[in-house]
Amino acid sequence: MKEKQWYESLFENYGDKYDQESFTQGTLGECDFIEAELQFNKSLKILDVGCGTGRHTIELTRRGYQVVGIDLSESQLDKARKKAKKENLTIEFYQQDARNLPYQNEFDVAIMLCEGGFPLMETDEMNFEILKNVTQSLTQQGKIIFTTLNGLFPLFNSLDKFYISENKEGDASYRDNNFDLMTFREYNITEVVDDAGNKKSLKCNERFYVPSEITWLLKTLGYKSIDILGAKLGAFSRNDKLTTEDFEMLVIAGK
Repeated sequence: MKEKQWYESLFENYGDKYDQESFTQGTLGECDFIEAELQFNKSLKILDVGCGTGRHTIELTRRGYQVVGIDLSESQLDKARKKAKKENLTIEFYQQDARNLPYQNEFDVAIMLCEGGFPLMETDEMNFEILKNVTQSLTQQGKIIFTTLNGLFPLFNSLDKFYISENKEGDASYRDNNFDLMTFREYNITEVVDDAGNKKSLKCNERFYVPSEITWLLKTLGYKSIDILGAKLGAFSRNDKLTTEDFEMLVIAGK
């Protein structure tokens, strides 16, 4: 039996705790930005990739948009379905691997926020497969909005200091951080307490990208307009120029 990857283990029985993490508290502001980007056109069909507990899916549905949420974690999707049911919202949530999606030209917009799959994969090729599959899911005038880790940040800042400064009580904690300059991968031990109170200690690694890499990947996939911005939690803005102080970057690309 194939060994589970860290991101599969992390999100098992973690829905309640995930919704309390400090990095998940920007949903309303992020949805405000998405709405503005869509020019409030509620006829557009949206795919939420790596939707987790459905926070963006549910909020956008609440605002009148048609959204389909997909995620690799059945545990996260179970929480999403319960939240939607509680609000009497009818939403399609599917367990899907974003590296192998069944959609072709079906969605006007794809969102992939808070590291929704990309850039968690073990190899650059797998991360690219996510971008490729999501792109194939979009219509000819489709648009993708996603966040990813900013490779400029660890070149100018200490990841250890960043994690300590951002950490709130009850959040996941990160130790033994090591950033590999050859691969732009960060390796660490992530420690979380799941919804049942069990402590998990996982060997994790994630890929940081520099803006020129993202631009090249998206151009390869046929995107014509590509904007890369800073990504402030709950306060995305086209006026937020990317700097070395941004841990994440916000990418908006249109075909």
